[in-house]
Amino acid sequence: MIAMVGAILVLAAHALDLFGETSGLFVALAGLFLIGSVFAAVEHAEVISHRIGEPFGSIVLAAAVTVIEVSLIVSIMLSGAAEGSEIARDTVFATVMIVLNGVVGICLLAGGLLYREQEFHNTGAAAALAVLGTLTTLTLILPNFTTSVPGPFYSPLQLGFVAIVSLILYGLFLFVQTVRHRDYFLDVDTGPATEKPSNRAAAFSALMLLVALLIVILVAEDLTPTISSAVASAGLNPQLIGVLVAAVVLLPEGTTAFRAARANKVQRSLNLALGSALASIGLSIPTIAIISMLLGKPITLGLEGDHVVQIVLTLLISTITLATGRTTILQGGVHLVIFAVFVFIAAAP
Repeated sequence: MIAMVGAILVLAAHALDLFGETSGLFVALAGLFLIGSVFAAVEHAEVISHRIGEPFGSIVLAAAVTVIEVSLIVSIMLSGAAEGSEIARDTVFATVMIVLNGVVGICLLAGGLLYREQEFHNTGAAAALAVLGTLTTLTLILPNFTTSVPGPFYSPLQLGFVAIVSLILYGLFLFVQTVRHRDYFLDVDTGPATEKPSNRAAAFSALMLLVALLIVILVAEDLTPTISSAVASAGLNPQLIGVLVAAVVLLPEGTTAFRAARANKVQRSLNLALGSALASIGLSIPTIAIISMLLGKPITLGLEGDHVVQIVLTLLISTITLATGRTTILQGGVHLVIFAVFVFIAAAP
């Protein structure tokens, strides 16, 4: 609550230009309160998740995070920045890499250190990964090889078709996850039952979650131009902006997934991780595609060659990791190495 109030005060002060030339002070305070607001969102999301149960809790958090992601991407697109046409691609690519390597890697490593081995339903994880691999290929790789327009772009007709099938495929996955095969996404060993929060507590948390997410969006949008200028003036790779956006967006789910892994609920960790990556492509890309067509602003979707190699390697290793239904520290270590390579190449291509 303190972080949320502080963020509101910083935003008001910035709007009134009370910081003057001390932009560094604004960045420091805004960043501090941004992180605090993200953790507040995590706390309230966990209350809601505990109340409604899995896998619905993971879906609620994934949807909330997607709202943040789309808002940040659209704000950069509309700002007229040079990287505006590529921010959607860079952010979604960074999201998939951070989720499948950073978040999954640290969760599996932590779980393996604490419990030696952890079990999960490989049927549910495999289903999520199949959808994720298909969506990734359609949205981030195929645009490089179509011939209607020179890559890495889709023609308006192609972009509309891919947006529709992405929504359909994501909707089908949600139906399987929540209705048809819900048991595939429940923890193998749920442990002793704990008392659920009351309806009143869940309603309060839902309201505070919306407030926290709104604050995160507003603060991040205010910080984005400053960060973009800093990256450009430092001569760094502009793709780092997408990495930073994805990192901020994924902080709530990453923290929640890590806590679940430490509580020996690796299935919930995977639900959160894979769910956020799926929502990032299945919801963010269609939404941004619609906005792009309405505003007449082209978006670059096709990945560069080195990124294609990284994402193919990630999907291959993730398939092997999730095929057995058991995890160890070795699998976590492999994913973290790929994540380290991703961060290093992003900074020094």
